[in-house]
Amino acid sequence: MERHEIEAFLTLAEELHFRRTSERLGLAQGRVSQTIKKLEHRLGVPLFERTSRHVALTPAGRQLREDLIPVRRQLQRAVDRAVAMGRGITGVLRVGYSSPMVAEILLKAAGTFRTRYPDCEVEIQEVQLSDPFGPIRTGQVHLQVSEHPVNEPDLVLGPHVLSQRRVLMVPAGHPLARRAAVSLEDLAESTLLPVAGAVPRHWLDHHYPRQTPRGRSIPHGQASSYWTELLNLVGVGQGVSPACEDAERYYSRPDIAWVPFSDAPPVEYGFLWPRAGETARIRAFVDTVHEMEHVERVQKI
Repeated sequence: MERHEIEAFLTLAEELHFRRTSERLGLAQGRVSQTIKKLEHRLGVPLFERTSRHVALTPAGRQLREDLIPVRRQLQRAVDRAVAMGRGITGVLRVGYSSPMVAEILLKAAGTFRTRYPDCEVEIQEVQLSDPFGPIRTGQVHLQVSEHPVNEPDLVLGPHVLSQRRVLMVPAGHPLARRAAVSLEDLAESTLLPVAGAVPRHWLDHHYPRQTPRGRSIPHGQASSYWTELLNLVGVGQGVSPACEDAERYYSRPDIAWVPFSDAPPVEYGFLWPRAGETARIRAFVDTVHEMEHVERVQKI
């Protein structure tokens, strides 16, 4: 059997409808019917029962379907592997992340990516907020997903990946912990705990501002190099710090309350990679994540 015959037969076996099969294959309906008839003639057995309103597999057709499904998968893997090698999608792709929510997305995508491109291994690793761009500039990672804003001339800001509502972590006994929501103006009445390290000023100003929208001064406290340090400082009452909403799923603890902002922009995450380091591996992985996100959005509708 030729590959176009396998595709025509298996697609019709799934759809059991000639018009839908022709639409999926991008062929004329008559062409699909002719292909199936020629296949049945060569095999000497009917594969489908046909009426004006009904298409069904015969016992021989059902058996052929079960036998051909693994054949199609093997053919597709062979084609994908040849295409991947031709495009340079081989070797190792190291992908960094800065939050556990992003890690979930990347790990799922890595599984799909490995199936599509078996000659390319994907390694997922964490990037510390205290040095958000160091690993990608030194080649420790080739691609990463990080919080916006990113305004670095040597880095390309790729597609958006995730958006999260911004919340404020406050000590459990703090007056704001009893509120249903807080505003950016409330930061003037608290001590804001930022992150430390090789963090760009524009990024710090966005997430840890020095002034409220009305121009009131926001006091800053001790900076932290690691997320666990920041949690401990908030927990013992040293101050407050912004976070994204789903972070509570991973870092919930009794001494910290998570209060949503009523007026702050969401926390946005997106891909980035070195301007001089874009590769076929990077493009293929970014496309894989984008496709998976699209499928998940459609499934939720």
